[in-house]
Amino acid sequence: MSARALLVATLLALSSAPAAAQTVAITGATVHTVVGEPLENATVLVTDGRVTAVGTDVEIPTDAERIDATGHVLTPGLIDVGSTLGLSEVGAVSDTRDYALGGDDPIRAAFDVVDGINPNSSLIPVNRLRGVTTALTSPTGGLIAGQAAVIDLAGDRVERMLVRPRAAMMASFDAGDAGGARGAVTLRLREVLDDARFWRDNRGAFDRGAARSLAASRLDFAALQPVLTGDMPFVVTVDRASDILAMLRIAAEYELDLVIRSGAEAWMVADELAAAGVPVILRPLTNSPSSFARLGARFDNAARLAAAGVPVILTSFETHRSGDLSWQAGNAVRAGLDWAQALRAVTLTPARVFGVAADYGSIEPGKVANLVVWSGDPFELDSRPVHVMIRGELVPPESRQRDLLERYRVLEPGVPPAYR
Repeated sequence: MSARALLVATLLALSSAPAAAQTVAITGATVHTVVGEPLENATVLVTDGRVTAVGTDVEIPTDAERIDATGHVLTPGLIDVGSTLGLSEVGAVSDTRDYALGGDDPIRAAFDVVDGINPNSSLIPVNRLRGVTTALTSPTGGLIAGQAAVIDLAGDRVERMLVRPRAAMMASFDAGDAGGARGAVTLRLREVLDDARFWRDNRGAFDRGAARSLAASRLDFAALQPVLTGDMPFVVTVDRASDILAMLRIAAEYELDLVIRSGAEAWMVADELAAAGVPVILRPLTNSPSSFARLGARFDNAARLAAAGVPVILTSFETHRSGDLSWQAGNAVRAGLDWAQALRAVTLTPARVFGVAADYGSIEPGKVANLVVWSGDPFELDSRPVHVMIRGELVPPESRQRDLLERYRVLEPGVPPAYR
């Protein structure tokens, strides 16, 4: 085993270890498991960080800690796949932005975000207290931006947060990164993918300097190999219907595991996406023609795609407000998406698309206990998380926002509290 493979195996082993040896029983809730009908007045038993029982007749051990959720709603923790959580802090301060490489080269496939993740980011507690327990944190910039990772929003070390490194290769259908024309985007993508195949088949000649010039670096080609084998999703930010069809052609040509991201006009090609089994990540509130690529944007994008059989994933595309995900899902429901489909679109579907569904995305025995107890319907504006559990542990109710609220809740005459 190579040193890198050994490191990854160690990180995964650490990330999957239970947070604490304890038993917790969440009782009395309406439980939405995602994989079955809602269970009224049900109990979810959690032991050593994983769900061990779900139902209305669960036997609760006498030493179990009890959480009374009567009158509340229990769902899996939400999974947000449209942020740079852990990679950014203050947008205007470059020293806090670790999600993009600089330079003119638009091919950055080897860029891996894992080493840039900051477990102490103030944005993590803010958003997990709004029900987001897991995130795909992604690089941005360039034609191929690099490799995203799935993380849990708890843990004081990256190793303790990491769920799946190199979970996806992120790319963008941006003519500005390829020469100014849409045809240049597809030309450059095909060139890079062809050269990645060539590098795979002629690596010895390449290492000896006996191969032709290639369109990217050795590290980039190595990073693209799982994309070529279909083992790593190729996530492309693209909005215009014709551009989406172009990506479908490339995906078929190279046998890529394609995922469409943003997809403002995806509803216009829903049948083609469904036939290809290509998921779409979208923001339900994207409905304005903010660019020529989004002239066909509409509120019921998610509902139309789901009706055609397209796997839909909802996101907010907000890092500082990743917790808006529940509200985004509520707006998708308002625009016609079935409620259960909306819940699946922020839990089990992203878990499946990014390779973590064996442990995440639904409330079933054996799965990681990432759970949220809501005061009411999680997609209603007046509902809020009452308890948030990650890997079987309740997360503390503190965040920078709440600390500031308490600090300035009562203002007294004289010197402000910050100066005392």
